[in-house]
Amino acid sequence: MKLLPFAIILFLVATTTYGKTEPLVFTKAHSKTAVEIIETLSNKHYKKQVVDDRFSSRLLDAYFDALDPAKVYFLKPDMTRFESGRYSFDDALENGDLSQAFAIYNLFRDRIADRLESNIVVLEGDFSFDFSLEETINLDRDSRTWMENTAEADDYWRKRMKDSLLRLVLSGKESDKARELLRKRYANQLKQLAQQDADDAIQSFINVMAGLYDPHTSYLAPRTLENFNISMSLSLEGIGAVLQLEDEFTKIVRIVPGGPADKQGVLAAEDKIIGVAQNDEAMVDVIGWRLDDVVAIIRGKKDSRVRLEIIPGTSEGGDKTTTVAIIRDKVKLEEQAAKSEIIELQQDGQEFRAGVITVPAFYMDFEAYRKRDPDFKSTSRDVMKLIIDLKKDGVDGIVLDLRNNGGGSLYEATALTDLFIHPGPVVQIRHADQRVSREQRARQRPFYDGPLMVLINRLSASASEIFAGAIQDYGRGLVVGTTSFGKGTVQVLAPLEQGRLKLTESKFYRVSGQSTQHRGVIPDISFPSYFNTEEVGESSQDNALPWDSIRAVKHREYEDFSPLLLDLKTQHQQRIESNPDWRFMLNEIALITEQRALKEFTLNKSSREQTKDERERKWLAIENKRRKTRSEAPFESTEAVEAFRKQQKEDEQTPDPILRETANLLFDYTSASTTSLETRVVKKGLFNSYSQ
Repeated sequence: MKLLPFAIILFLVATTTYGKTEPLVFTKAHSKTAVEIIETLSNKHYKKQVVDDRFSSRLLDAYFDALDPAKVYFLKPDMTRFESGRYSFDDALENGDLSQAFAIYNLFRDRIADRLESNIVVLEGDFSFDFSLEETINLDRDSRTWMENTAEADDYWRKRMKDSLLRLVLSGKESDKARELLRKRYANQLKQLAQQDADDAIQSFINVMAGLYDPHTSYLAPRTLENFNISMSLSLEGIGAVLQLEDEFTKIVRIVPGGPADKQGVLAAEDKIIGVAQNDEAMVDVIGWRLDDVVAIIRGKKDSRVRLEIIPGTSEGGDKTTTVAIIRDKVKLEEQAAKSEIIELQQDGQEFRAGVITVPAFYMDFEAYRKRDPDFKSTSRDVMKLIIDLKKDGVDGIVLDLRNNGGGSLYEATALTDLFIHPGPVVQIRHADQRVSREQRARQRPFYDGPLMVLINRLSASASEIFAGAIQDYGRGLVVGTTSFGKGTVQVLAPLEQGRLKLTESKFYRVSGQSTQHRGVIPDISFPSYFNTEEVGESSQDNALPWDSIRAVKHREYEDFSPLLLDLKTQHQQRIESNPDWRFMLNEIALITEQRALKEFTLNKSSREQTKDERERKWLAIENKRRKTRSEAPFESTEAVEAFRKQQKEDEQTPDPILRETANLLFDYTSASTTSLETRVVKKGLFNSYSQ
């Protein structure tokens, strides 16, 4: 009986329709672009695949999944409607016929419009959501299936609106304001839908097709190409974050080292941006917006303030939001520069000074280099200077911290490796024509030959993996941390008559012959990770190129670490058992993992509040457990914890148990290694012989 009023409202919406969306129509230029892209992919992409009936079948399924990944708009009969064309995409593409692609896209727009209009009518009416009912909603898109009929979809959307209202209320909004905000959200999505044009349709379809080759291949339409050029040149100010759409949310993929968000210190990968505000203006809800529109309002004038409302990646329930204020700026090269610090340790009466060099990116000031500026900045030159400074400070070994380093200049990855090994190959590159090049080589004697450890995590990618893999293959140093991202491919921009095609042209291989693709660099000693490897990393992406191997190339091996690893791991395990920061980290990761496992969410308000309170009690308990171990006074509330952590960040006093344990392992290694323990700079002409 409780569902009857809702069903009646939806019936009235159906009989008082707003009208269908205007169908989008492809042009001759779109047809020509599709044919051009198919030919370019067939000729130049690293992965060779035949565009045939099997490809067509995969494309149809992938297109439906890409348009509606949460399976909330299309119905199962919609799948049946286009089943007759399952094996016709290949022939149609070769002829530039986009009729079926546009028919599916237009149907999708109609389904969205119908649903949004229905939702708005419900929210504008007097329908009352019953938050006392014991019912749940499944928000796990991987376990959802296409809904059978409209009745099933109507009930799902009743629950989904109820869930959205609950989240808003539990994050602090009043009931009436939450309802109005949700109505505005749907109205804004309708406006966005009306603004779509045929270019959006063609880009959506072509990107799904390109994604069947690999996840890094995509079509940049003229409008998208403009945004791509802006992001590459950093000619507009923003927050310094890489964003992508996930369902209706804008998700942070990576924080750009040295950028405003990085300096602010709160935003992190996997956070979801749900609102944007300029200075002190009202927050604009951006759920359901197009990515380029969200990016447009985040950008702004240098030194202006933008406020973001986010759902932290650690808050899987989404009931708690945080507002973050960031001052817009360009990502300056000098703020991406490598930095150093010294960690002082004592073990069994022995003192040890570990020099830590943090490398946020592999950078090079190409403009200054072209102008023959003798002081141009680059990763390898900056690290060289830091090594000299650390030597003067009497360090006993060096840790190179590559956590969150998403890559950059391949030349600089090679040049950095050159500082630590004798002449020899650094990386192999196999191209689409199967030709293998080995030009990336270390060419001089090592600048530093003392104890070395490389620290990586899941966001260490591309050039970082080349460096870490080379150090590991040469036996030059130990690699510790978590398995890296696994991005071992190279992309190029191919010109098109309209826009550009970014495609994968080659693949990286280590000197051992193993690819860094998909598998990443596996550390010698593993640490726990906050990142969900099923969601973050190359292996989590559809159609990622596989790991494989080619012939190894001859290279020096400095040290065989295998006899040392058992003892090092034993010492590591003994030490972390009594480390309160390490134990806290493990407890925090366990809580986050527990939250991520939730697929069904209760829609009973009291139960939801209890779940939220219980989650906060658990966070408070593990924090106070750490404080008790340190003989510190416990916190009374989660608000007190948040205030304390905020102050720690401002004072740059946030504990980093992973970095400190890496320094301890470096101490253990130098104590056990048969190689020289002396940390020294190789005597040579310092910078002159290393001018790049």
